[in-house]
Amino acid sequence: MALTSDSTTKTERLNIRTTPEEKGLVEQAARLTHVSASQFVLRAALLSAEDVLVGQTRFVLSPEEMSAFTVLLDRPARAIPALAEAASKPSPFSAA
Repeated sequence: MALTSDSTTKTERLNIRTTPEEKGLVEQAARLTHVSASQFVLRAALLSAEDVLVGQTRFVLSPEEMSAFTVLLDRPARAIPALAEAASKPSPFSAA
């Protein structure tokens, strides 16, 4: 989870609004884990962010699935006429 070391200067801020009950819950949990409320919230947010990103950017395959996946990737590309036509036209994002 460590995106930065403890010696890295932190210059960015995150601000959140909570109810008194939510704040109390976070502060209680922070005390029990011997960290500040800010550290507790940041750690929880980083773990949650990593979980979301791993689910969107990484997948795990068994050796058999990886073999089948590699076979599919190694196949020659099939011709798609509409794609070839679109690629032959000037990009709408290029300077005219």
